Amino acid sequence: MLELLAPAGSMEAVTAAVQNGADAVYMGYGDFNARRNAKNFTREAFAAAVSYCHLRGVKVYLTLNTLLTDRELPQAARLAADASALGVDAVLVQDLGVLRMLRQAAPDLPVHASTQMTLHSLDGVKLAAALGLSRAVLSRELSRDQIEYICQNSPIEIEVFAHGALCMCYSGQCFLSSVIGGRSGNRGLCAQPCRLKYGWNDKADAYPLSLKDLSLAGHLKELRKMGVACVKLEGRMKRPEYVAIITRIYAAAIREGREPTAEELEELKSAFSRQGFTQGYYLDEQGPEMFGVREEGKEPRALFAQARSTYQNGESPRVGVTFYAMVRQGEPVQVGVEDPEGRTATAQGPVPEAARSHPITQGAVEEQLARTGGTPFRCERVRSLVEPGLALSLSTLNGLRRTVLEDLTRQRQAPPSRRQGEFHGGARYENRKEPPLITISARRAEQVTPELLRLGPALVYLPPEELCAHPEKAKPVGSTRTGVTLPRIVWDREMPALVEQLKRLRALGVEDALVGNLGLLPLARGLGFTLRGDFGLEIYNSQALKECKRLGLQSATLSFELKFPQLRDLSKCIDVELITYGRLPLMITEQCIIKNRTGRCNCQNVNRLTDRKGAQFPVVPAAGHRNEILNSQKLFLADKAADVQTLGLWAQRLMFTTENPRECVQVAERYLNRGGWTPNEYTRGLYYRGVE
Repeated sequence: MLELLAPAGSMEAVTAAVQNGADAVYMGYGDFNARRNAKNFTREAFAAAVSYCHLRGVKVYLTLNTLLTDRELPQAARLAADASALGVDAVLVQDLGVLRMLRQAAPDLPVHASTQMTLHSLDGVKLAAALGLSRAVLSRELSRDQIEYICQNSPIEIEVFAHGALCMCYSGQCFLSSVIGGRSGNRGLCAQPCRLKYGWNDKADAYPLSLKDLSLAGHLKELRKMGVACVKLEGRMKRPEYVAIITRIYAAAIREGREPTAEELEELKSAFSRQGFTQGYYLDEQGPEMFGVREEGKEPRALFAQARSTYQNGESPRVGVTFYAMVRQGEPVQVGVEDPEGRTATAQGPVPEAARSHPITQGAVEEQLARTGGTPFRCERVRSLVEPGLALSLSTLNGLRRTVLEDLTRQRQAPPSRRQGEFHGGARYENRKEPPLITISARRAEQVTPELLRLGPALVYLPPEELCAHPEKAKPVGSTRTGVTLPRIVWDREMPALVEQLKRLRALGVEDALVGNLGLLPLARGLGFTLRGDFGLEIYNSQALKECKRLGLQSATLSFELKFPQLRDLSKCIDVELITYGRLPLMITEQCIIKNRTGRCNCQNVNRLTDRKGAQFPVVPAAGHRNEILNSQKLFLADKAADVQTLGLWAQRLMFTTENPRECVQVAERYLNRGGWTPNEYTRGLYYRGVE
């Protein structure tokens, strides 16, 4: 049976989900989760929610799926240990440093990989398993053949999103909200700028980044057959009535082994949609028809009123139990109850007397014990032994029934016995004192000219297809080595072609691989590359760096969402580099929005997306016919060399995207304190202002 996982942004939403058939709920506790604007739970409310759910046979998953700073980790450790003690069933994480912290603070607490980890390949899921995670939530962009392939070969459980909002960017890789607005989606405060108007040719007149909501309501049997363990409903920011409606419909369909009816599908649409729903990613049928916006209309008052009645008007008995009773002459009355997990509770009453007129019957005993109305329990059967001719009051049976159910309630609400640990940051490493080296990542081989190489960068990274097309670029020049930039997104069906490219590059002498996704670490390591972490790994704290070292990385790129003081204070157990020049990547999309606009590919030219303020964002091709949306302004820090020097970096990276070869040379010269080149427009990024 598929597990149905429902969202809970408030206690009312918890009740709505549970009373409508959810098998599990996910919720935030404190500030460290990807929906910090939801009505996240206080300790008392969280404890009450866990008890409420566990009594009714529903699991609770804690969302701890944001990037945390070194200063936040101790508080998060206390929160996680507390949640573990309260009995939460698992915790979802994005941050490798949080995962490392959890091993110390709550070693027995199961951990799931959030979709924010951007796991979208079998190797990524296998690495998650090797890291100790018991479930992986896959990226929402995957098609059904890719989901099935992963499920059939995965060593851990697989969870997929089945209903709710779709982000334009791969989850965990979006920096649009943080770079342009200072509110980080990776920190739980996404402002959803993708839902605003954008356009082409200097006019923001459409919604090319606003996807319709996902609905896989017609594919539940197929998902179960594939081997998916859990389907997830999105919506922690939505009202409890919405949670009640979508949970009820999906729960009924799963329980009855069917797909939702036409009437139920219409109810899903009425509850919330953006001009309908899409299954485009799942069906591998992308295009402009996947896009839509929220249209203001009349609230479906009758539907919401009916939804409220499902969780405000009494208890829906969920837990099937078996009662036992023994009424024998000369012995105290015995009553017991057993739940589906084998927990039992017993109680005994008075010794029955001989009946004068109306002896108690087996039918009367069973009828009385079966009256569990108003409780979460549902009597499935009663097994009784009642000797004839004995008197026993119905009130005595009622009292015994209440006693055993109260005892069973306490047992079901009791948290499991788990070890508690204490988080220690570990040894600190001194910052480097020498000036950082220069590394360069380029999109095109033509940007890497002899003039650029004569400036002596330590490493020059190029994409595999560029290096394979220009093998002469693979050869080291002086002290400059060439590395390969691995794509951040590579589906399993794309992996064979990448493997062949990388084998060819190893034969050409390329030794360094810049890796921006966990799923490609095993491949690069297996082919003998020196592993260097790219910004896609989201390194935000010292513990994440230690985890990178444990995974065999020689160096790692630090998050460009950190401020300079935070970067300086990181304990750097391996070499670190920082992007200090270039158009920062804001989104990587499975959609080709260029093709969506024109009906054909026009990736050889730089296309620019315009926002309502007139800012223009270059849209460039990424591996696998994907798109990357770049920032409208270039990050520029050449005149801040003194500040950069204090950070303890091994290298600072110049990221060349839309620059022509001459510009690349000018930029590199300026960062080597030669010449006076400065961009016409530039930004300092987030290094001085930070993010929320």
